[in-house]
Amino acid sequence: MTNAHFKSGFACLVGRPNAGKSTLTNALVGQKVAITSGRPQTTRHTVRGIITREDAQLILIDTPGLHRPRTLLGERLNTLVSDTLAEVDVIVFCLPADQRIGPGDRYIAAQLAGVTGGRRGPRVVAVATKSDLVAPERLAEHLIEISELGSWEQIVPVSATGGYQVDHLADVLVKELPEGPMLYPEGELTDEPEAVMVAELVREAALEGVRDELPHSLAVVVEEMGLRDGRDESHRLVDIHAIIYVERPSQKAIIIGKSGSRLRSVGTKARVEIERLLGDRVYLDLHVKVAKDWQRDPKQLAKLGF
Repeated sequence: MTNAHFKSGFACLVGRPNAGKSTLTNALVGQKVAITSGRPQTTRHTVRGIITREDAQLILIDTPGLHRPRTLLGERLNTLVSDTLAEVDVIVFCLPADQRIGPGDRYIAAQLAGVTGGRRGPRVVAVATKSDLVAPERLAEHLIEISELGSWEQIVPVSATGGYQVDHLADVLVKELPEGPMLYPEGELTDEPEAVMVAELVREAALEGVRDELPHSLAVVVEEMGLRDGRDESHRLVDIHAIIYVERPSQKAIIIGKSGSRLRSVGTKARVEIERLLGDRVYLDLHVKVAKDWQRDPKQLAKLGF
């Protein structure tokens, strides 16, 4: 990159749970770097997606959804978001067009007002996500509601799944970045460790089709991961041993399913995504364990990486 006016910096995506932040992150990067799910509070880590262009390098931080916490895990996720907001150059406030502005959005808007006050605070770009899911008249109403919610640098309607205005949003965000050098090597798409991404892909597969209360109780830890010995380069195989943690025995039964059928389905779905991520064949060994009330237990939260 030889552009004398090259820009680089960080953009943080915030919004209430299930606002489309992870899907938008993946669309902007052009590849899957964050897990997605129809369930709220899917994201539990800040995942960095890296966009490198001729004129700029934009690092996206996809955070857990800001919400009024009910558990120690919820409090720690909110703290994670607040700490992240203070360190970025621009904030992307995601407000899904298929849902009315509600108390959760107003709560986040109030939090953002406290972070971005003054000249030195990061600017906020409001984004109407999932704009393809509503009629033009409803989208227009939604954009007006967003404008009345706070003071935003710009308001941009997008469709991450359809690609509508995704490139335009990237241009808008780049304009807010300071001039500076590349922060990551060209071609790198994320700085998330592979083991963490593998655990997230397993959790994404496990979230499919479960009861409403179960997603918040799921955690995945990769215990071992490495190339199997004795294989040549044309027949590489990665052995992965992971544990799915739940909070109650009844939840363990749900994940395993009748005669282990559901756990096998989770393994099959996760393995496809993991092989796509790693570029190698994968042997995935999954086990389910109960860690009672881990969301409220500081010791267990630390053990599970929170």
